[in-house]
Amino acid sequence: MHKDMERQLQGYGLTTAQIIYRMPDHQAILQTYIWQDYDLAPDFPEMRSFLKFWQEKLDGPLHSVRYIHRKLISATEWRALKGELILH
Repeated sequence: MHKDMERQLQGYGLTTAQIIYRMPDHQAILQTYIWQDYDLAPDFPEMRSFLKFWQEKLDGPLHSVRYIHRKLISATEWRALKGELILH
């Protein structure tokens, strides 16, 4: 099974974050970075890990983060079907 499908069946949903940060050399200028990954609501461990990495390793200080989360599929929506349809 594809890794993304497995994660969705485990409860992960698609999280998109708009990260606004200050330019390292020009603190008055704001830039935008879009981050997207599968994550678990409401704790968002993947996004928190990325933001921690950002604060520890990157020079552009964070200004703000806006995010949206959407479960694309849940275990109750998934069902295995047996069969095959052949079109000529």
